[in-house]
Amino acid sequence: MKKWIVINPEDLVGVALTDLPAGFAVELPDQVLILSEDIPRGHKFSLRALEAGEAVVKYGMPIGHAKVAVPAGGHVHTHNIKTG
Repeated sequence: MKKWIVINPEDLVGVALTDLPAGFAVELPDQVLILSEDIPRGHKFSLRALEAGEAVVKYGMPIGHAKVAVPAGGHVHTHNIKTG
């Protein structure tokens, strides 16, 4: 069973399909991303570092903006993004 998904190739976030622990290796086409935090099922994680104010892209569309810098592999949720 797949444990995560990237919905659109332009997305900056992946989605956990099951609870993922910090240290989990996400194998992307061009790199292996190590999650820096626990990611609950259904929540997003950053595929690369995001700068404060940067658009967060999911479904190939901006869904909001990062309120603070988010490291690659970091949990992306209401605590650090503002919906658009």
